[in-house]
Amino acid sequence: MDIFLLLLGFTFICLGIIGSFLPILPGPPTGWIGLLLLHLTKSVPADWTFLWTTLAIALLVTLLDYIIPPLGTKKFGGSKYGIWGSTIGLLIGLFFGPLGIVFGPFIGAYIGETLYNSKDSSRAFKAALGSFIGFLFSTALKLVVGIVFLVYFSKSFWLYKSEFFSF
Repeated sequence: MDIFLLLLGFTFICLGIIGSFLPILPGPPTGWIGLLLLHLTKSVPADWTFLWTTLAIALLVTLLDYIIPPLGTKKFGGSKYGIWGSTIGLLIGLFFGPLGIVFGPFIGAYIGETLYNSKDSSRAFKAALGSFIGFLFSTALKLVVGIVFLVYFSKSFWLYKSEFFSF
């Protein structure tokens, strides 16, 4: 059973990292589930203080992920149309691979600002840039948390590997 929980936990850790880039998958909470599964094994002692702390971090980063991109758009002079355009651009960008995920929010915010709010292309570009910077920052934050979870998971496994494979 421990091997199954270990493999399932590793899968969730990997999905958490993938979720750093995909908006449909909450990266940090998914990665945290991987840490929980690791601590539910008999091989790794449960550290509930660590688990509650990492859960709080995962939830905080997930909350910030919803706040940072719109703040970036607003900080650079964007409106709700730029924010909506950024979100729609990201969803459409998913169909175009990594470049679509990166540039979709920028293009969407630009189109949203240009079509619905302002005919001033320089203002729309500035708002789109704010959206892009906010998206990059929140993605980087989620990725860092995902990698930290992976490193902890790997170190814990390595420390207790003999427990997993003793029959």
